[in-house]
Amino acid sequence: MTSAGHATHRRSAFSPVRALAILGLAGTGLLGGGCVTELPEHRTGGGTVADRQAAPAVERDRVLFDYRIAATALRRGDDTVAKEKLDDAIARIGGIIANSADAARARSLFASENSKVFIGEPYERAMAYFYRGILYWRDGEPDNARACFRSGQVIDSDPTNELDDADYVLLDYLDGFATAKLGGDGSDSFARAQRHAGERLALPPYQPKANVLVFAEYGYGPRKYATGQYGELLRFYTDDSPSRAARLVLDGGVPVPLPVYDDLGYQATTRGGRVMDHILGNKAVFKTGASVAGDVALAGSAIAHDSARRRDREGKDSDDQEFAAFGLGVLGMLGKLASAATDAQADTRQWDNLPQRLSFAALTLPPGAHVGRIEFLDRDGNVLEQRTQSVTFSVGPEGRDTVVFLSELKR
Repeated sequence: MTSAGHATHRRSAFSPVRALAILGLAGTGLLGGGCVTELPEHRTGGGTVADRQAAPAVERDRVLFDYRIAATALRRGDDTVAKEKLDDAIARIGGIIANSADAARARSLFASENSKVFIGEPYERAMAYFYRGILYWRDGEPDNARACFRSGQVIDSDPTNELDDADYVLLDYLDGFATAKLGGDGSDSFARAQRHAGERLALPPYQPKANVLVFAEYGYGPRKYATGQYGELLRFYTDDSPSRAARLVLDGGVPVPLPVYDDLGYQATTRGGRVMDHILGNKAVFKTGASVAGDVALAGSAIAHDSARRRDREGKDSDDQEFAAFGLGVLGMLGKLASAATDAQADTRQWDNLPQRLSFAALTLPPGAHVGRIEFLDRDGNVLEQRTQSVTFSVGPEGRDTVVFLSELKR
């Protein structure tokens, strides 16, 4: 029997609060179990130009495929395709910087890094300008080539942090060389380039009358991978190539040294103050914070629910505890869902057919055909015979430079 002054608090076997608590605890397990990070599939740099053009270049990956196709085309001597792809990539790099819808999406906290429009890391963008500069010079336009080399240096620097000054040796050196070719004073650029090179390399003085410019690349460039609890940290590694230097032997003459001016592994791993790292770090903090807050709220919901049941068994009013359990459960689920929706995974898409080392030489040769070979040397200066390649090119009449591009990478 119950007295008239007391309400009977009987609760059915199922209640919204209990269901919410159970759902919340289940959600904790489901959402919290997704923190295993898998590295993205690595795309190789092989294949023909036609294969690369046929690849499914989704709009967000268009610049990436432009990069890859251009590098392959340049090594095959297909300047038309290389220029087309580099021009498209460079135009899109500039467009993405504008305050467009794509740029807004790129700033979104909840957008996956891999779903954003790819433009590449600074070293990748700088290489697009470097390759385009080579092609401009080959077309007899050293002024446009110089503009590309300067743009590459701007890409490599961070105007918001004076410690992140551009430090490509070859870009500065070629800037000054083009200036000297055009009748100007390239001494400032030469001094910057020598400062970047330090004591490891004494740069050759400019030879404005040189009519053959040799660009060489060897080794395989840096690779990206993700680390951290959520894969939010973008890292780089480089498998150091056995080819530590190169030399060009023409017409049976004295070998022309092709030493290392720049190392892309160094460029990828030493640039400080990278904005992308900072943004991804904040996303990881938000993901962790939201998840922890969700756990706390769900735990509070379960406690409030147990308190409501205990008061009900004691014949006491449990409405306040029920409302508290319901509210905390909602907050907990929202926190867990927000944490799950925040994708902190670093973008490991990469220009995967870049070289590791860049070199250059300026020669003065008579017009006509020239035949020889490029040899790659190990750390002890020994020739890596299996890597030696034959070289044949023709020097045109006076008034225009002959630009020769040599690459160790597979064509």
